[in-house]
Amino acid sequence: MPKALITGITGFAGSHLAEWLLANKKDMEVYGTYRLRSRMDHIKHIQDDIHMVECELKDPRSVDEMIKAVKPDYIFHLAAQSFVPTSWNAPAETLIVNQIGQVNLFEAILKHQLDCTVQIACSSEEYGQVYAHEVPIKEDNPLRPLSPYAVSKVGQDYLSYQYYQSYGLKTIRTRTFNHTGPRRGEAFVTSNFAKQIAEIEKGIKPPVLYVGNLQAKRDFTDVRDVVRAYWLAVEKGVPGEVYNIASGVTYTIEEMLNKLLSLSQAAITITPDPSRMRPSDVEILLGNYDKFHQQTGWKPEIPFEQTLKDLLDYWRARV
Repeated sequence: MPKALITGITGFAGSHLAEWLLANKKDMEVYGTYRLRSRMDHIKHIQDDIHMVECELKDPRSVDEMIKAVKPDYIFHLAAQSFVPTSWNAPAETLIVNQIGQVNLFEAILKHQLDCTVQIACSSEEYGQVYAHEVPIKEDNPLRPLSPYAVSKVGQDYLSYQYYQSYGLKTIRTRTFNHTGPRRGEAFVTSNFAKQIAEIEKGIKPPVLYVGNLQAKRDFTDVRDVVRAYWLAVEKGVPGEVYNIASGVTYTIEEMLNKLLSLSQAAITITPDPSRMRPSDVEILLGNYDKFHQQTGWKPEIPFEQTLKDLLDYWRARV
């Protein structure tokens, strides 16, 4: 029976991918890595159906033992320090977790001579400073990263290419644009706003919603569409290649907020919060996913309004 390994299975995308594999690939054994301090809430409902393996990606021996024990056919490398603002506070840790963790994974695969396909979760943040004439962004656009997180993802991206070229490791890179949906961490903007609205509705906090930069433009895809793309990447993608995963539609953060507010009856005041501003922010991220569509047939299917409703309902149930 083929084995799929999801690093970071306890996280946002990891838990959705595990669900998708269990529902759609009945002949597949699903494994996932966790750390001792990982929170299990996202996978509690499927824990009996998956195999959990403790692994610290920063520790080469831990990764080596995990790969030796599991011997996966497919690896979805989603584990990362994935929050841009955190990378400003902890740049070294972000680089170590994201880049050295990935090197440890690749070295273990080579050592144990696994013939597996590895999807690397890269990011649209790698594009960084994008000029007006470059939108919508294609895969061959220059990378001008604007945060330590983005730099760490450029490193992951190029390491994947290098290991493919040097050793024939079957890596497929996906540069995913903003994705959201139920279980999105509350540090991320869509989820943060949805949680604040849910708390205001319940009377937990005053009817004031705090915001950062509302003019940034983002391309949002539902996480459930994204994890379907991750499977198609390993099934139909070309090793050594890189693919954008995006919706091809952009909204300002303000437009997204107004859509969320329209789903609530509460009277809410919007207040800017200087602490939510970043040292430098990417003005626009709008992806062109034609290359991936032509290779795999994938396209986003879940409307943005549905994504936001499901996200808000998730927080209404949580708070």
